[in-house]
Amino acid sequence: MVEDQDKLAAEWAAALEEQSAAESAGGGGQDLADAWSAALKEQGAGGSDQALAEEWAKALADEEEGKIQREKKQKQLSAQSRDFEYKDLTGEAKAPKPDNLRKDLDFILDIPLEVSAQLGSTKLLINELLQLGQGSVIELNKLAGEPLEILVNGKLVARGEAVVINEKFGVRLTDIISPIERVKQLG
Repeated sequence: MVEDQDKLAAEWAAALEEQSAAESAGGGGQDLADAWSAALKEQGAGGSDQALAEEWAKALADEEEGKIQREKKQKQLSAQSRDFEYKDLTGEAKAPKPDNLRKDLDFILDIPLEVSAQLGSTKLLINELLQLGQGSVIELNKLAGEPLEILVNGKLVARGEAVVINEKFGVRLTDIISPIERVKQLG
């Protein structure tokens, strides 16, 4: 009986090797079942062993057939799928739209800014500041006749000259700072 089991195991191993060779050559699980059945017939196994072996062979064949069907289905699905091509929207996104542009401008038009005209400036020590009194003169870093500096939120945006309008001081703009110079001032 032990010899029969050893023979059966050897034939099973041979059948598995045939199966792997058949799979690489494109064969299916039915070849394995046929090889198993043939090996059992050669051995002359009993009726119950024969039935058990046939059930195993059938189960292996069904499993192999299912595997082949899954592979075929996967190949069909992969053949049906394709790479999706996305439309380049960068040009449309960068192009300003009149409605959006107006909404953006409306949003920033209500932001308050502090505008000041600077005649000149100087640095004083605390001691010098404490000695100032009515009639004292503070020397500024600007020469007479130089234009005033127009600052918006502390940043230079223009230059101009002082004028009197209806008994109030004003500034007539003579030079607007270019955007490049304004960016340099930020750094």
